[in-house]
Amino acid sequence: MKLCDAIYQSIIQNPHEAKGYFDFIGAAKTAPYADIKFLIRKVRTLAVTAMRDGADVADFYEVYGQLLLLEAPNDFESFMEYIELDRAPHEKFYHPRKRQLKEIVEAMQALEDDELDEVFLSLPARTGKTTLTLFYVCWLIGRHPENSNLYCTYSDSVAKTFYQGILEIITDPYTYHWQKVFPHCPLVSKNAADLTVNILRKNRYPSITCRSIDGTLNGACDCAGLMIGDDLCSGYEEAISKDRMLKLWGKVDNNLIPRAKQTAKHLWIGTRWSVVDPEGMRIGLLENDEQYRSVRYKIVNVPALNADDMSNFDYDYNLGFSTEYYRQRRASFERNDDMASWLAQYMGEPIERMGSLFTAGEFRFYNGELPGGNPDRIFMAVDPAFGGGDALAAPVCVMYGDDIYVPEVIYSFEDKRMTMPMLEQAIKNYGIELVQFEANKTLESYVQEFEDMLHRDRIRCTVQSKPASTNKSKHQRIMDKASDIREHMLFLDSNHRKTHYQKFMDNVYGFKIYDDKQHDDAPDALAMAIAMVFRFDNKYAYTFRRPF
Repeated sequence: MKLCDAIYQSIIQNPHEAKGYFDFIGAAKTAPYADIKFLIRKVRTLAVTAMRDGADVADFYEVYGQLLLLEAPNDFESFMEYIELDRAPHEKFYHPRKRQLKEIVEAMQALEDDELDEVFLSLPARTGKTTLTLFYVCWLIGRHPENSNLYCTYSDSVAKTFYQGILEIITDPYTYHWQKVFPHCPLVSKNAADLTVNILRKNRYPSITCRSIDGTLNGACDCAGLMIGDDLCSGYEEAISKDRMLKLWGKVDNNLIPRAKQTAKHLWIGTRWSVVDPEGMRIGLLENDEQYRSVRYKIVNVPALNADDMSNFDYDYNLGFSTEYYRQRRASFERNDDMASWLAQYMGEPIERMGSLFTAGEFRFYNGELPGGNPDRIFMAVDPAFGGGDALAAPVCVMYGDDIYVPEVIYSFEDKRMTMPMLEQAIKNYGIELVQFEANKTLESYVQEFEDMLHRDRIRCTVQSKPASTNKSKHQRIMDKASDIREHMLFLDSNHRKTHYQKFMDNVYGFKIYDDKQHDDAPDALAMAIAMVFRFDNKYAYTFRRPF
């Protein structure tokens, strides 16, 4: 350690001299990795900087590779970068995707470092989650060849593809440098029929076994290292059947999970089709059952589109999916009245079709152009945020006859410093005459402060508060107003929505009749808006013109 530190100090004095780096590499090979891992990373950073500054590329490329090799047996990210070091940039898996996949790599590293027990990973299809897991398994079986690991997926063909991928990485020295990272871990056996691989020596339970969920698990498989459940749900047809989902969970709970020893780690990856898919059922146990409170777990969900409605998977060299592609996919799902599938497959939000109150096919849309002439009324309903993940939701309503156009919405999880100016700007932009808040003692100060702000800025608008009905639940109020929301309200079509408007609509589509734990801010705000116009207690509806 002292020698490595002394050489590091000399490198700092002469960062463009390759000899010091090679001296460091030689010394580092004899030092415990745990003692010098941060020092290796610092030296690697200096080497990269030296190359950018014009130092000898050939020498420093060799330095860079040797430093990666020092880390590769212990650091998953360095392993992936090293074994593909000599591939063409556009042919590499990890480097073009590094920025987007780094969070997932760190979670996998935490599993191996015993900082986590289980990781749940949800990404859209074809973004690299299974390939990343393939590299992870190849790293693990080199690190711990005596451990038995188990990979399970929904079909035999996918399991076979994974098995073939493992063999490709560990046996192709021209493409991958796996054998240089683990030179003392030869492949001693493989079995294409059983989809097993043994490293170092042939064991009763192989280094890695690949199986489908319907394959032979009991008595034939064991897992002391890592158990992987990869896309255990086969797809749409299985996901829409709650009975099939529960049957699948029975297979996972009775056949797959018992194959893992108590100390084994668990990695769950795939599309979150349903709240009762295997990942959802397992997460439910960890979150709600006291018997699982000691399990350390992390949920990583990377949606297709980020908070700014931009692609999370626009990889280098056109290897991923652009923002335009994902927006087109979303528009297609909305046109086909299947936003549940969009949210599940692309946004990592399992949406149950049974119990959905609103679907896109039932709504009315327009292209952003309001009818000519003066509207009968311009108003806004505000469902305030109460904390705990609630959003402030406020549709701007422009009424012509019995039709209520919604040209803009406020939908924000920010605090009042952000939401008050948003509401005020909407009043200015649309000439809103009346704003109604749901009355609540905890929000009296918010409403008063908002009124004071309007008065200070000399904006004329009536602000009123109205308490929610005490004889009906919020869900019942939304259900009561649902038919009038569908009949009378017109929303911007998908081509004319900004990001916050789209998120508002996603929250509307996601409302479930029987889910008491969901965030229902957007549909509640729409129900409030309808209640400002149509009365139901006398079993008739009427509209009233603006009074000024």
